[in-house]
Amino acid sequence: MRDAVIVDVVRTPSGKGKLGGALTQLHPVDLLAATLRELLARNEIDPALVEDVIGGCVTQAGVQAANITRSAVLAAGFPVSVPATTVDRQCGSSQQALHFAAHTVLAGAADVLIACGVESMSLAPLWSNVGDADPSGAGVADRFPGGLIQQGTAAELVAARWKLSREELDEYACASHQRAAAATADGVFAADLVAVPDCPLTQDETIRPGTTVEQLSRLKPSFADERMAQRFPEIDWRVTAGNSSPLTDGASAALVMSADAAARLGLRPRARVHTTAVAGDDPMLMLMGVLPATQKVLGRAGLNVRDIDAFEVNEAFACVPLAWRREFEVPEDKLNRHGGAIALGHPLGASGVRIASTLIETLERLDARFGLQTMCEAGGMANATIIERL
Repeated sequence: MRDAVIVDVVRTPSGKGKLGGALTQLHPVDLLAATLRELLARNEIDPALVEDVIGGCVTQAGVQAANITRSAVLAAGFPVSVPATTVDRQCGSSQQALHFAAHTVLAGAADVLIACGVESMSLAPLWSNVGDADPSGAGVADRFPGGLIQQGTAAELVAARWKLSREELDEYACASHQRAAAATADGVFAADLVAVPDCPLTQDETIRPGTTVEQLSRLKPSFADERMAQRFPEIDWRVTAGNSSPLTDGASAALVMSADAAARLGLRPRARVHTTAVAGDDPMLMLMGVLPATQKVLGRAGLNVRDIDAFEVNEAFACVPLAWRREFEVPEDKLNRHGGAIALGHPLGASGVRIASTLIETLERLDARFGLQTMCEAGGMANATIIERL
């Protein structure tokens, strides 16, 4: 029985994904290349040993088009013999890359791979790959009269249907910043952060340590829309920029290999990819695929929520982890212990591997065994991964 192990994970600091952000002037190829170089350098791995690089990216247009992962491999100085591919499972793209890398190892098709991801939301804005086109077509329109909805409206539906008040959303968002700021001060993220060439950023730019609930309460709803209000009368517009994840630039990478290859190379893995799952759910709610994905991965692993020591549920919006926690009755201190995407940022294609780095670090600090991460994705999907610390 082969094991797929994670030897190491690195990421760039999160930059504000808008003009003036610390990473705005850097090409996303170079952002991703920085993580690839550092990942192999600090583990003293010959890049020629890497059999494939699988990267996530959501907005594959402009500077992120034409298989950005292959471009990053070349920019990082890897031998031209190292192949690469770019996958898109929306916000879960790099988590899916991690799954694909683990599956490749488990199938015996390769021994040494990199799972990674990148997103420059400042240089390749969300939806810039769509423009005025209809990405769904007539079949989807026939099946869902009135059309599918955007994520902001879906977040409002989740908040309304799970009866999450504006105050609860803002309190959760404030706590995310406080936890992330405390973790930064405690050096939680320091080991996994990589220096980005030509950039002085050394820690996450998206964390706002001074955030208060009072400040958040003064923000106006971000997604108010009269047409959506008529279609969904239960919505009363509680979701703001403050209780949502910010636009973010960043990249991440994980070294994944068979346990035998790690032993042969003299490397001590940090964790094992224990179980993976992906689930589909109602695309109208969109964000709550994390519920069936969590159930599926726990069932596949033969575990229950009480067996898991730490959970990471992506904070695309505060309503997602709050609704998830309500359904699974997980103690507050087990969920997003060091803050989440509201504070740490959500560089779409890179977030899954970024979350894995935080989860592994959390397990190491707790001297704990099992962690579970799950990521909501556009179209009503979600990935879930159980990671076992070694």
